[in-house]
Amino acid sequence: MKYFNYLLFGAMLFSGSITAGEISVYPQPRSMQISQGTVSITSQPRIIGQEEASPIALASIEALFKDKPEATAGTSRFSIIIGERGDKSVKKYTRNIPQKADGYYLKISDNTVIIAGNDERGTYYGVKTLGQLIENGQLPEVEITDYPVAAYRGVVEGFYGTPWSMKARAEQMSFYGDYKMNTYIYAPKDDPYHRSPNWRDPYPAEKAAELKALVETANANGVDFVWAIHPGQDIRWNDEDRDFLIHKFEQLYDLGVRSFAVFFDDITGEGTDPVRQANLLNYIDDNFNKSKPDLKPLLMCPTVYTGSWGKQNDYLKTMGDMLNPDINIMYTGEEVIVSITRESVDWVNSQIKRPVYIWWNFPVTDYVRNRLLMGPVYGNDTTFTSADITGFLSNPMEHAEASKIAIYSIADYSWNPATFNGEKSWKDAIAMLMPKDADALECFARNNSDPGDGWFNWRREESKEIAPYAARFAEAVKKGEKPSDEDYARMKCEFEKIVSSSDRLLANDENEALVKEIGTWVRQFKLQGETGREVLAMVKAYNKADSAMFMAKYKHVRALQQQSFVLDQTNNQNEYHPGILVGTRVLQPFINEVFSGITKSYNAKYGTTLEIMSEYSPHKFDTTIEQLKGAPVRVKGENIQIPPQLEVIRWGAGCYVQIDLAEPLEAVNVQINLEKTTPEIWKFEVLAGNGEWMSLPLTTENGEMTAKIDREIKGARLTNISGRDLEVFLRKWNLVVKK
Repeated sequence: MKYFNYLLFGAMLFSGSITAGEISVYPQPRSMQISQGTVSITSQPRIIGQEEASPIALASIEALFKDKPEATAGTSRFSIIIGERGDKSVKKYTRNIPQKADGYYLKISDNTVIIAGNDERGTYYGVKTLGQLIENGQLPEVEITDYPVAAYRGVVEGFYGTPWSMKARAEQMSFYGDYKMNTYIYAPKDDPYHRSPNWRDPYPAEKAAELKALVETANANGVDFVWAIHPGQDIRWNDEDRDFLIHKFEQLYDLGVRSFAVFFDDITGEGTDPVRQANLLNYIDDNFNKSKPDLKPLLMCPTVYTGSWGKQNDYLKTMGDMLNPDINIMYTGEEVIVSITRESVDWVNSQIKRPVYIWWNFPVTDYVRNRLLMGPVYGNDTTFTSADITGFLSNPMEHAEASKIAIYSIADYSWNPATFNGEKSWKDAIAMLMPKDADALECFARNNSDPGDGWFNWRREESKEIAPYAARFAEAVKKGEKPSDEDYARMKCEFEKIVSSSDRLLANDENEALVKEIGTWVRQFKLQGETGREVLAMVKAYNKADSAMFMAKYKHVRALQQQSFVLDQTNNQNEYHPGILVGTRVLQPFINEVFSGITKSYNAKYGTTLEIMSEYSPHKFDTTIEQLKGAPVRVKGENIQIPPQLEVIRWGAGCYVQIDLAEPLEAVNVQINLEKTTPEIWKFEVLAGNGEWMSLPLTTENGEMTAKIDREIKGARLTNISGRDLEVFLRKWNLVVKK
C-alpha cells in the first residue's frame, strides 16, 4: 500500500499559510523553521545537480513527479538544487549541511528547493522529507536542518516463530526508506542456514536468489541489509569452522550484502566462551571486513546481552577489553524485555568501552504468541545522544504489517529522542496505516497492548481510559450495589465501540495485509465487545428484578463464551502459546468479574445454581526460579503443560518448578525435555492424596526424561539436586492425565 499520496508540484504560487502545528514530518526533524508562505503545486521542476547526486534520491524525486506535466511556455518553472557535501551544485550551502551521517539541509523558498545531504543517504532523506511536506497540493516554505542521534536505526528480524515472507520483507524496506530507517538485520531464528545446523553450508541457489533480490530492494530504499550468522550452539573452535564462516560471508558478499553480524545469543556450552568469541570476531574483522573497504562495521550480539546477567560475570568487560574498537555490540537493556534506561546504558558502555547498539525487544511477541502488542512506544530514556547509543533497532512481531505501528514510533524515537512524543507518534502511525478507519484501529490497538504478567513481567498500559470506570463498576457489583449510571453508560459505550470498530476493521479494504494478520484477533475482540455488552445487560436486568431478561442475557453470554473458546482453540495453534487473547488487562477481567459477581447475586436471590465461572486456569504454577515466575499453565485435552521457554533458564541449585492441580487427577506419566541433561541430577516428585510428596524415578526415552506415575495425584514437582546452578532450555513439560 502507499503511505503518502505524494502530490507533485511546479510553479510557486503563494496562497495562504500553513502553521507549524499543521506540519508533521516523521521522524521529527532536529530543526525546522516555517515561514508564512505556501506553494501551490502544478508542474515538474528543473533539477540542478543530478550528474553527481545520490541515485536513490534522484529516483525518489522522479517518483514524486511522474504524474505531473512538463512546465509549459509562460509557466514560472521552479528548480530543485540537489547534491551531497562536496558536489558543485550545493557548494554554496556547505555551511548549512550538518556534519553528521545521514544528515541533510532542506530549504523551500521563492522558486527553489534546496536538498543538500552530508552523504548520499542524507540527500535521500531530504527528498523523503520533501514528500511528507506536501499537503493538499501545497508546500510550506521551510528551512530544515536534520540528522539522527542513532547511527543505525531500523529492525532486527530476530524473533522466534513464523518468519516474515520475502514479500513482507520487501515491503518493509520501502517503509524503512520512507521513515529514515537505514538498517535491516536478517536473523530469522527459523532459517537453518542462519544458525544450527546448516550455518556452515552455502544457501541453495533458489534461496540465494531470493536474498539477492531482497538486498537489491534494501539498497534501492537506502537500507543496509545486514546478514547475521548464529554459529554458537555447535561451533568448533578451530580453523575449519572459522574458514566455513568466512566462506559463508563471501557467498553473501557476492549476493550484494555489505553489512555482517555474528550472533551468540541464547546458547549454552563451549560456544559461550567470551575469549574465543572475541578472537573469532577480531579475526573476521581483520581478515574479512578490513579487506573490503565497502563493508560497514562488524556487529555482534553477545551471549550475555542484559545488564542483570552481565553484572554476574566479566563477559561484557572481556568483550570491551578484547574486541576491536570498531566492532559494535548489541544489548537488550537491564533485562531481556524492558525499557531502556540511562542507568543501564551508562553501565553497559562502561563495560564494552563504546556506545552500545540497542536490540529493543518490542513489539516482539514470540514469548506471548497468542497476543498482539499494538500500543504506544514509551518508557525509554529521552536524553541519549550519539555518544551513548550507536544503534537502536526494534525486534518486531511475526506480524509484519501490524508491527509497523511500533516501528514507525521507534524510527521517530531513535532519530530524535529529545522531542519524542509517544502518544502522538502512535496515533500518527495508526493514521498512516489505515487512514479511513484510524479511529477503529486505535480502539483495537489501545485495548491490545499488554503482554501480561508471564515470562518477563514487563507490563504495558492497556485500556487506560476505561480502567477507572471498569474498576468502580466491578467493585459495586462485588459489594452487591448498583453501579452508577455514569459508569454503566461509559462501559456500555466502550463495548458498543468495540463491536462497531471490529466490524469496520474486518470490512476495511485499504490495508488488506493488516486485516489478514490481525483478523482473527479482531473477531475475538468483537466477541469480547458483544459479551461485555450482554454482561452489562445482565446487571441492568438484575437491578430491575427482571428475571426473564436476566436469564435470556445469561444464556446469550454463555453462547458467546463458547464461540470465543472455539475461536481460541482452533486458531493460532502454535506449540508455545496457542490461541487468541484480546483485552486481557482490563476488559476481560472486568467481564469475568462482573459476570461471576452478578450471577452469584442472582443465585443467592432466586435460589438457582447457575455456573458462575466465566473462564479460569484451574491449575497453578509455582517456582523458585525467578525467570519462570508468572508462567502460565496450559491445558490441552489430557495434557497439562508448562509452555516451552525460548531463552536459557538459569536453574539454581535446589530450585524447582511445580504444578498444583485444582483437584486430584489420575496421572499417567510426565515428559520433560531440558536438552543435554541427565536424570540423576533431578528429583521428580508427585503430591499424593494424603498430602505427602513421593519421589518417582526418571528415565531417558527418545531424548526426553520421563517418569511413570499411574496414580492419583494433586501436584508434580521437579527439583535441581545437582548441587550447582545449571543452564538449561525448557523445551517441554507435559503431564499426562486421564479425563
